[in-house]
Amino acid sequence: DSRADRLSFCTKVCYGIGGVPNQVASSATAFYLQLFLLDVAQIPAAQVSFVLFGGKVSGAAADPVAGFFINRSRRSMSGRLMPWVLGCTPFIALAYFFLWFLPPFTSLRSLWYTTFYCLFQALATFFQVPYTALTMLLTPNPRERDLATAYRMTLEMAGTLMGATVHGLIVSGAHGPHRCEDTALPGPVSPDAACLYSIAAAVVVVTYPVCTGLLCLGVKERPDPSDPASGQGLSFLAGLGLTACHPPYLKLVVSFLFISAAVQVEQSYLVLFCTHAARLHDHVQSLVLTILVSAVLSTPLWEWALQRFGKRTSAFGICVMVPFAILLAAVPTAPVAYVVAFVSGMSIAVSLLLPWSMLPDVVDDFQLQHQHGPGLETIFYSSYVFFTKLSGAGALGISTLSLEFAGYKAGACEQAEEVVITLKVLIGAVPTCMILTGLCILMAGPTPKVPSQDTSHQLSLRRRTSYSLA
Repeated sequence: DSRADRLSFCTKVCYGIGGVPNQVASSATAFYLQLFLLDVAQIPAAQVSFVLFGGKVSGAAADPVAGFFINRSRRSMSGRLMPWVLGCTPFIALAYFFLWFLPPFTSLRSLWYTTFYCLFQALATFFQVPYTALTMLLTPNPRERDLATAYRMTLEMAGTLMGATVHGLIVSGAHGPHRCEDTALPGPVSPDAACLYSIAAAVVVVTYPVCTGLLCLGVKERPDPSDPASGQGLSFLAGLGLTACHPPYLKLVVSFLFISAAVQVEQSYLVLFCTHAARLHDHVQSLVLTILVSAVLSTPLWEWALQRFGKRTSAFGICVMVPFAILLAAVPTAPVAYVVAFVSGMSIAVSLLLPWSMLPDVVDDFQLQHQHGPGLETIFYSSYVFFTKLSGAGALGISTLSLEFAGYKAGACEQAEEVVITLKVLIGAVPTCMILTGLCILMAGPTPKVPSQDTSHQLSLRRRTSYSLA
């Protein structure tokens, strides 16, 4: 029944709201965690590199583990995926708060932040994997799934905007160029910085119970609540082997290894670049806000472009930021920075929307070629996030380590010329090479076909009767 396959406005909004907390927290960490660790906690750059790399690897390693346990879990009254989302919420909130807490000791601070960053990334994974896989269980209609994805991405962009803006406004008093101009002050960081960062973390923590509660109330899983053992399932490793050998999925994963890593590097070094290489201290909050507002406003436009011109053609929107990123590194002035921020926001929006719109098509394409296979949604989603996080871990770890080799000094008002040059390379050349490489891979070869309505209904029935993974 086509009417039964349609999603109500309330369902799509509540589904989108469920992803807001992770995006709020991820946005704050993406833009400000490096600055906090280097200048507030005053951890050496080499140790910061280890913290970031360890956290990202922890999140990546948690993805296949999450897929394994979720696929072995039984369906409850609230579904099979929803209990994982609700159960992880309080633990993520605690890990995130302590990530921004400044402990009284100094010798083991790197171990403190490594521990809680690893916990946060791993728990966020156990939240995100079932939440994103829920897309496949809302409806068998590809058009409705794309609309649900658009709602999710729009609200997640709004969460990203809220996270960076609220966190940035709260901690803005902790950093300021005037402190370096006043020789009576000890350094560029306020003595109240630790308290301000803790307040910002507490504000973000509140979003977790509120948004997950709305998700639970407004969204229901679609699989038939009949006996989950009615179909013959595959083991997790066997399912992972099948998905890893599927060419469209392999091409999607490899291409976004580079693209997602480029976006993470661009986000992570923007604040450091503006603070230490471009002398745009007073514009940091405005530039971050410009990027995120541009991303939020352009997400509906990109969803229209995906439907009108196709997902493969719309992918070229990612490379729009390439010449502007190079321009910012060459001419780091305020007018150029705002133009770059606006264009970068548009490119980031399509780079985040595109893979989550293409993944359902890849899953359906896989199901059409494996007529007797069970639904492997969580394996597809968890392994995709695993590889993209792993690429981000390597990119951030190596790039932060390069600051150590360049001579970055934690808490210093002025950095060496080598540090400035390194930041320019990290904000311009590195993302450019990664984006172009990823797009070349994405454009190569055929794309998966979107199934017809009748085929979608058949796939839905097959998922309902063979959904359990042994």
